[in-house]
Amino acid sequence: MESGNDSPFSTRLKEARERKSVSQKQLGISIGLDPSVASTRMNQYEKGRHEPGFSILKKLAAYLEVPTAYFYCEDDQLASLMVSYNNASKELRMQARNLFDH
Repeated sequence: MESGNDSPFSTRLKEARERKSVSQKQLGISIGLDPSVASTRMNQYEKGRHEPGFSILKKLAAYLEVPTAYFYCEDDQLASLMVSYNNASKELRMQARNLFDH
């Protein structure tokens, strides 16, 4: 993971958006931003110029199907595990929790 600022947010946002195969504008509109500013706002987030408030962060996470914590995870392997866990079935999540509880 590489980013121009101290927060992994911008890199994680871009990774998740590209994984979902949506444009910056499509993403912005999908989370409720005005179409006239959607692309610019998403670009600013991905460039690390701005970070969204928590309400926007939750919308991004829901649309991109990642947990909110994913955006701030500095470790690439842990970030990948977060996405896998988030998208796993309830049964697989239970098995994973049981594995680490013992």
